[in-house]
Amino acid sequence: MVEIKLRINELLKEKGMSQKELAEKTGIRPAAISEICNNQRKSINKEHLAKIIETLNISDSNEIFVLENAKQ
Repeated sequence: MVEIKLRINELLKEKGMSQKELAEKTGIRPAAISEICNNQRKSINKEHLAKIIETLNISDSNEIFVLENAKQ
């Protein structure tokens, strides 16, 4: 089985931005940002994802998504 992981923490580091700043700029609750950044959510609101992508200026989905083989 393949898992889809988000690279938001890595992107934040690359852009010198904190999770708190991302929450402020997107209007998404800090707790939700933390869960998303730590890949703790099974599903993600598409509007939230769009806000994060826009805020981080992501133009290629390969920048944010990584496919990993799930541990069985």
